[in-house]
Amino acid sequence: MRRYLTRKLITYVLAFFVGVTLDWALPHFMPGDPIQGMLSKYNVGSNASYAALYQQFSSEFGLNVPLWQQYLNFWHGVLTGNLGVSIYENPASVTSVVFQAMPYTLALLVPAVLLSYTLGNRLGAAAARRRFLDNWVLPVGYIFQAIPYAGLALLVPFLFGSLWHLFPTSLGYSENLIPTFDWTFISSLLDHWFLPFLTVFIVSLGGWAIGMRNLVIYELENDSSRYLRALGASERVVRGYAYRNASLPQLSGLALQLGVVIGGNIVTEIAFQYPGLGSLIYKAISNEDYFLLQGIFIFIVIGVLLANFIIDLVFISVDPRTRLSMQGAAA
Repeated sequence: MRRYLTRKLITYVLAFFVGVTLDWALPHFMPGDPIQGMLSKYNVGSNASYAALYQQFSSEFGLNVPLWQQYLNFWHGVLTGNLGVSIYENPASVTSVVFQAMPYTLALLVPAVLLSYTLGNRLGAAAARRRFLDNWVLPVGYIFQAIPYAGLALLVPFLFGSLWHLFPTSLGYSENLIPTFDWTFISSLLDHWFLPFLTVFIVSLGGWAIGMRNLVIYELENDSSRYLRALGASERVVRGYAYRNASLPQLSGLALQLGVVIGGNIVTEIAFQYPGLGSLIYKAISNEDYFLLQGIFIFIVIGVLLANFIIDLVFISVDPRTRLSMQGAAA
């Protein structure tokens, strides 16, 4: 067990190192100058004033030193939690701006991922056993899976907002409300949350249902299921073993799909103007705020790696073959 966790930890540390390095490098090689972009919003009277302000802001944001030193300073900021000051939200810190948007993103991602995974697996397993249900789940699942997040983010607000007037189609809560812990504000949060959540949930649901349906059919027809039937096991027992065996590849697929779901969530937030990390990425790119962009990606990298590590631990607990192989390696 210790050896397995050590190998996993080393892998995640290396992945984190590569992710942080790419996070620092990509904005630095993007076209444009963030300081020039910020100063263009102000009416600077003379070239001398412009040059003085440019030098002041370059020093403030740490851009007046060589690239290798900027890279080391960035690592120091990552390890200490000080990711600098946001250009777009100046003088607010990057960490505070990201923490303000993160709860909205988590409120979309966590329920959408968990519910789509659970319900999709249940529907797929049921469709594998019932032909009538299979005739509906399979084509609908393919349709859901084929719809891009951006397309559904346009269709859902049109139907539920513009056409039927059931839910608001943008922002995180009503503009005339002040964030407070009361039912009026919470109900507004839920109303604005539902359509972005529905968009991410629907696209994810189809893939899980199709994958589980195919895996259960394979498990029900393989030699181990035939052997169980030959031993006199009931069909309910056979189906239970088939479902548990089919759940293992789905759990592995969950770790692989996290990046895709997060990317779709970003697109959805931008389409709905939902005040999460996705909308913040769009604002950071529009305002050439490299520091805010780097901070957002750092939190995304950490979140994906933590989620994958948790899934690895869950996989150990549900797969006896993994536990046995680890015991054998330890012996």
